Amino acid sequence: MFIRSARLFLRPAWPEDWAELHAAIDDAAVVHNLARAPWPYRADDARAFVSREQHPRHPDFLVTMPGADGARIIGCAGIVPGDAGGAELGYWIARGQWGQGYATEAARAVLSVARALGHDRIEASHFLDNPASGRVLRKLGFTPTGEHRPRRSEGRGTVVTSVIYETRLRAAGNGDGDDGGSGAGGGDREPMRRAA
Repeated sequence: MFIRSARLFLRPAWPEDWAELHAAIDDAAVVHNLARAPWPYRADDARAFVSREQHPRHPDFLVTMPGADGARIIGCAGIVPGDAGGAELGYWIARGQWGQGYATEAARAVLSVARALGHDRIEASHFLDNPASGRVLRKLGFTPTGEHRPRRSEGRGTVVTSVIYETRLRAAGNGDGDDGGSGAGGGDREPMRRAA
């Protein structure tokens, strides 16, 4: 599966991506905010990630930024099996690209795929000390559940308090994923161009 948004191109990881992926994520400030990524993030971790088999109901994508010299990797976004079952949104963006709306744009694109795959309820979370991720989730139409949950951070090597959010994805009424409602992305959703 491939997704094109206004500024980004999301695609599966390929084995030859490991070095570029490693360069993008090998930053303690990035990994510190992730649950599943270890720190230090080694070359073998990147090789293992790009070699994983994709689950058809829980795809993940490299977030790339097209340019004159090709598309460079700036992050990752996907739907993973949730800790309590169901589906969970996950994403990260390389530090040099923070503050430009790429996390919101990439996550919105992934949510359009989640809807097409038939997911209804999507959960997401952020560590209590990472409120910037909470702002991204609110822009996407997620609402806090009121629950704080302990969650293991592989990068920190400890359990950290997470703030839990959820959104409901409604079936698209017009075939393009934008039903004008207040589901994930709300009314400001950018149109997605998809190819499978």
